[in-house]
Amino acid sequence: MSKRIVLASNNRGKLAELQELLAPLGLELVRQGDLGIPEAEEPFRTFLENALAKARHAAQHSGLPALADDAGLCVEAFGGLPGVDTAYYATQFGYPKGDDNNVKALLEQMRGVADRRAALVSTLVTVRAPQDPEPLVAVGRAAGEIAREPRGEHGFGFDPVMLIPSLGRTFAQLPPEVKNAHSHRGQAARQMVALMRERWL
Repeated sequence: MSKRIVLASNNRGKLAELQELLAPLGLELVRQGDLGIPEAEEPFRTFLENALAKARHAAQHSGLPALADDAGLCVEAFGGLPGVDTAYYATQFGYPKGDDNNVKALLEQMRGVADRRAALVSTLVTVRAPQDPEPLVAVGRAAGEIAREPRGEHGFGFDPVMLIPSLGRTFAQLPPEVKNAHSHRGQAARQMVALMRERWL
């Protein structure tokens, strides 16, 4: 098997986190943008379908195995939304796309909402080739609460407002190695490493 895997994302935060988490396998993650691969369409309403579409697209264009991550925030009070629309959350409320605006919009929408329960969910999918009939799938879920104001300097996305009650801190207040031990992406990546060892290596 190739030691290079295409990451079907151009998000530098995701690349750094996943590269670190997959390091034990000795695999090199290459961003699809570095290979001139355009972003895939993500027309679906579930993380799994979007991740699979992204992985197939990257494998098709690169000829390499591909790894895709579709992740998002699921807020109990909003019936699990924004879900797959997490990256564009702020744009629904007239703000430009971006992490800071997403956090700002979420806090505005949750003003006066008592039920602060939410989960960050990451679905990782790897395929050996575009038509791989047996994609590997790993799902991680970090449950917590939406803080009333941003706290911490680390991480990206909704990390500044994702409060993990057992730790008494937001993800953005944790050093990267502690965040990875508890995060949705960390959980999914550890499962994926185990699956790849068992099935591919």
